[in-house]
Amino acid sequence: MATIMNTFGGAGLSYAGQLPLRRVTGEMKKQSMVVVRAEGGGVGINPEIRKNEEKVVDSVVVTELSKNITPYCRCWRSGTFPLCDGSHVKHNKVNGDNVGPLLLKKQ
Repeated sequence: MATIMNTFGGAGLSYAGQLPLRRVTGEMKKQSMVVVRAEGGGVGINPEIRKNEEKVVDSVVVTELSKNITPYCRCWRSGTFPLCDGSHVKHNKVNGDNVGPLLLKKQ
C-alpha cells in the first residue's frame, strides 16, 4: 500500500493519502483515500468568522435523518470524523478559538 504525505505551508494542514488495491471485475484497481488533519501550533482554525460568539455552531434542518440531531465535526480533530466527538472543546481552550460542530436536525 502506498502512502503520500504533504503539508500545506503555513496553513497547519496536512494530508496522508493511501492507495490500497481493490478487486473490480477480476482486476486489481487502485483506490485512493485522503486523510486531512489540522495540526496545532497555537493556531486557531477559525481566523475571522463570527469571532464575537463563544462557539460557532450552525444548524441545518433536514427531513430525512435517522436521528433527531447529528453533529458533524468542523475542527478536524474528532476521533469519529466526520462526526463530532467534542474534540473542539479542548482545541478551543488551548487556542482561544471558537469552532463548534455543524448540527443537522431532523424536521
